[in-house]
Amino acid sequence: MSTVSRLLSVCRPGGGLRPYCVALSQPPDVKGSASSVQVTINRTMATATSEKFLTIENLNPCIKVMEYAVRGPLVIRATEIEKELEKGMQKPFKDVIRANIGDCHAMGQKPITFFRQVLSLVLNDALFEDPSITDDVKERARTILSGTRGCSVGSYTDSAGIEVIRKHVAQYIEKRDGGIPSDPDNIILSTGASGAIKNILALFHAEVNGKKSGVMVPIPQYPLYSASIAEFDLQEVDYYLDESKKWGLDISELDRAVKEARRVCEPRVLVVINPGNPTGQVLTRKNIEEIIKFAYKERLFIFADEVYQDNIYDKDSEFHSFKKVLTQMGEPYSKMEMASFMSVSKGYMGECGIRGGYAEILNMAPDVKAMLLKAISAQLCSSTIGQAAIDCVVNPPQPGEPSYELFIKEKNGVLQSLKRRAEMVTNTFNSFEGFSCNPVMGAMYAFPQFKLPPKAIEAAKKVGQKPDVFYAFQLLERTGICIVPGSGFGQKEGTYHFRTTILPQEEELKKMLGMFDKFHKEFMSQYK
Repeated sequence: MSTVSRLLSVCRPGGGLRPYCVALSQPPDVKGSASSVQVTINRTMATATSEKFLTIENLNPCIKVMEYAVRGPLVIRATEIEKELEKGMQKPFKDVIRANIGDCHAMGQKPITFFRQVLSLVLNDALFEDPSITDDVKERARTILSGTRGCSVGSYTDSAGIEVIRKHVAQYIEKRDGGIPSDPDNIILSTGASGAIKNILALFHAEVNGKKSGVMVPIPQYPLYSASIAEFDLQEVDYYLDESKKWGLDISELDRAVKEARRVCEPRVLVVINPGNPTGQVLTRKNIEEIIKFAYKERLFIFADEVYQDNIYDKDSEFHSFKKVLTQMGEPYSKMEMASFMSVSKGYMGECGIRGGYAEILNMAPDVKAMLLKAISAQLCSSTIGQAAIDCVVNPPQPGEPSYELFIKEKNGVLQSLKRRAEMVTNTFNSFEGFSCNPVMGAMYAFPQFKLPPKAIEAAKKVGQKPDVFYAFQLLERTGICIVPGSGFGQKEGTYHFRTTILPQEEELKKMLGMFDKFHKEFMSQYK
């Protein structure tokens, strides 16, 4: 065996040549320099790399089954259409309206001044000399910087996040929940709420009693959960929300789902999204108590996704945190394991791209919590700018401070406008032929059901698309409106839905709904 062949053989465990290795007609002079041998190896390897090492056949199978409808094929096509419009291609519309995702600022929402001033200061300390920036903003920025190493957000933080910000988060939760204590050591700052959700969900990647761990998710559900469940090789356990009762959560449905799931997996997690995404419902306190009792009986770890807690529009609805209800119920419920999640991306803030979030973990076993922190430490830390943004959410201007008047005006302005848009969307969709839309009680989305004529369903089959996907593609191509088909969130067999945001600004939303109305009438006429 030549020197080159011997060197190449180490590329495969156990020795031996790969099938594509090429024999050299003139073996190199083994007495020659190491560089001449290396050159020959490089040339040999270059001729042997036409076959890729990483292929679709040997790719992680969990990645292959993972789907994320919010950024799926429709969004890819929407991006292509935008580029076609930029090149001057003629369309029956002038721009794409991205109603597929809850991206507030992309839909025209203006940033909260207080947030951006604090973030500007922590990034550029020269602005501390700017007399137009008020003292309370400067004080917030100094406090954040004092918690960093070297007084710079360019430094790494503790894996769980900057300590002073975690203290502020705990104080915010305590105030929100009427004085129920919150421990900063139970707070983990994260890359958006999704970062914390995935980190904690990963803890359940283990077999129990010879079965996969099961994660119960509401249907319709936010696709982050189904995607992450697939990624971590867990078992998705669907439970259906009741559309006929404003997307209410029926405990008998939870009971059905868990009993059926035990045939194939070991249910260990119960995910509850409140207010709901994509459904916009708000759970009552009584319903939350029932859910907690169910989770206790079935020994389920609760994931309380509460990122829309500021987004309540229904006059008869109120946000109740799972932690508050669980604690007030007393033992044994107050000793249950739970994690709740919050984000800067939603609410009145809409700072989606800054990627700030937090989780509060309750009653987790100390050794498990240590493992969680160890796993998070491998990621070093979440974005320091995201952490600073969370501090703005939990430590906003207070009455009497210089920034308060503008802050509260901007905050209330956003929430009041969202309330008007929620009503506008609900009322408009309910006026469409074959549509029924539950009231948007909270969050940022509507999830209407619509009927399709048999001819439209047949047309979808001919092009290999689900009927709701077919409808959504037709809408996009004819109007530029990008929505997400209900099949991407889960829906009962034989029903068709889609999710749209309520985020376009009011005049833009009126325009969008007018275009939608015209399209739907033409679509129904075409396929009747």
